[in-house]
Amino acid sequence: MEIAGFLSTTVLANSGLVLAGMALLLVGFAFKVAAVPFHFWTPDVYQAAPSPSVAWMASGVKVAGFAGLLRVFYLAFGTYSVDWQPIIYALAAITMIVGSVLAVVQTDVKRMLAYSSINHAGFVLVAVQAASAAGVEAALFYLAAYTFMVAGSFGVIAVVSRKGDIGNSLDDYRGLSRDRPILALTFALLLFAQAGVPLTSGFFAKFYVITAAVEAGSTPLAVIAMLTAVVSAFLYLRIVVSMYMSVEDAGEPRTIPVPFAAGLALAISLTVTLAVGLFPGVLSQAATDATPVLVLEPADAEPVTPTAPAP
Repeated sequence: MEIAGFLSTTVLANSGLVLAGMALLLVGFAFKVAAVPFHFWTPDVYQAAPSPSVAWMASGVKVAGFAGLLRVFYLAFGTYSVDWQPIIYALAAITMIVGSVLAVVQTDVKRMLAYSSINHAGFVLVAVQAASAAGVEAALFYLAAYTFMVAGSFGVIAVVSRKGDIGNSLDDYRGLSRDRPILALTFALLLFAQAGVPLTSGFFAKFYVITAAVEAGSTPLAVIAMLTAVVSAFLYLRIVVSMYMSVEDAGEPRTIPVPFAAGLALAISLTVTLAVGLFPGVLSQAATDATPVLVLEPADAEPVTPTAPAP
């Protein structure tokens, strides 16, 4: 708040250091949320790390990174939005394109969802670049919905791959609908939610982001977002097809134990994903209530007459 108050009441004779600081902060946050071109660590880490750890990284860590980005750029650097909006605009576009295109050429499910998470990061950046209250609401809604979708998805991967994280190839999901029909249905619904299918939280998450972008005058970016969502849908359908339409090639039925804790976590993730899809007002109202602290200017700010720098 102190930085926001100072920048909103003071005209700097030379703002070069402020802009440099914003750029460095943006690089740090972009690395944290896996935005392109700072995403190179994500596929390898997601593939090599244990699936429960990846579930935390893909949900909690990414959400925390965006929470920091929102507070710093909306609250502290709100008066400089004209300077950082074009940069985030470009980051959002390239992040969505790279994440969706590279995801569809993968054969490892964890790498697929790693690039999918990059695409999701691009969607949140679309809301961030809107630099408006609607953009903040859309970003908060998306992050809340995304947390349950991606945590549940990697939860299913953890159950299927078992100890040692073996069997993460797309072929290892063949016939899952026969071996564990409820687990396969849970995974399919979570994937459909990530694709933005209606009656899921993912549909409203993408809808609010695109609406905020259009209202902010970023219609071309909204079009890119919708096109990359279509490309990403192909990725999710590949996994669903493998689970439901490749039963003949799946070999002998497998025994896949589902621990109670894992089953409970998956049930919560799926319930929230579907409930928000049916009653989005509950989450959108929470996002609306959380927005003012990020977008309102300091109440006691008084304009200050700019002074010339000392010789």
